[in-house]
Amino acid sequence: MTSLIRHVTIDCADPYALGRFWAGVLGGSLADDDHPGDPEALVASPAAHLLFIRVDDPRTVKNRVHLDLQPQDVTRDEEVERLLALGATLHEDHRRPDGRGWATLLDPEGNEFCVERSAAERTD
Repeated sequence: MTSLIRHVTIDCADPYALGRFWAGVLGGSLADDDHPGDPEALVASPAAHLLFIRVDDPRTVKNRVHLDLQPQDVTRDEEVERLLALGATLHEDHRRPDGRGWATLLDPEGNEFCVERSAAERTD
């Protein structure tokens, strides 16, 4: 027997606000019953289901797990710019002059995630 990952759960201070950000990132949507102030918010998308749970304790250390994103219809750099416009911030830039590498961003609550090259960029 095996298990299936139903969703990835992320502790946060504001589930609705962070869920809206990630819904924009993934082209997904919040559940119909999610509202500002709720203790949890669920983002459903073709890529993944993310569940955001309010935790009152502040985050004090680096994420032990993070998401790696691969753009599907734009380049890595175009996706980085789109995510910055949604409210992410650039944390570490590992992009190289030869086009390889990735960018590490932070979501609005400081959770790290990476943007890799698209599949098309990997074949060039």
